[in-house]
Amino acid sequence: MLSYDQIFENNRTWVSQQTEKDANFLNKLAQDQQPEYLYIGCSDSRVTAEEIMGAGPGQVFVHRNIANLVNSTDLNVMSVLNYAVRHLHVKHIIVCGHYNCGGVKAAMQPIDMGILNPWLRNIRDVYRLHETELDSIADPALRYNRLVELNVIEQATNLIKTAAVQLSYKEKGFPVVHGWVFDLHNGLLKDLHIDFEGILERMQKIYNLTGNS
Repeated sequence: MLSYDQIFENNRTWVSQQTEKDANFLNKLAQDQQPEYLYIGCSDSRVTAEEIMGAGPGQVFVHRNIANLVNSTDLNVMSVLNYAVRHLHVKHIIVCGHYNCGGVKAAMQPIDMGILNPWLRNIRDVYRLHETELDSIADPALRYNRLVELNVIEQATNLIKTAAVQLSYKEKGFPVVHGWVFDLHNGLLKDLHIDFEGILERMQKIYNLTGNS
């Protein structure tokens, strides 16, 4: 177990290690951030953005919540998105789910989860949209994994619906939205190869916020 006091000891060790490798590390860290990636992932303690990406401080702007949801009425994720796109000018936005996600599993259960009900309903909506495909998967474990993937795809689609993404991409050619899944069993990231431009084009009839028809 990681004790509370050990956290501060680990912090001092981290500072020592970083400054030993680069004497200007802290000076660089104190400068303005210029990350090229916005990572939207699950709050699960086993899935830490920078570690699984092999990224260092200042390289990834991170938002995490239960089951990596992108809800247009969630001011938290929308604020992060708008800051990352309009002020940090990130080039890539990643939605990263993970197999064995507790939030996705909870949404598959016919039980009252209290305050979590409205949050998990977003995942239930993903199931409803893909009910035919999911119900055709006989193995519950495989169905669970596929819902994790479909949830990532739908959350990535929700990002593409936003004015921040549409306007920035129209004006600058970025950001591009990606969908990943992290496999806890082998430690590898799986790229779902989101068809960003295809989804953007198909959504223009209804979700176009660029001011042009």
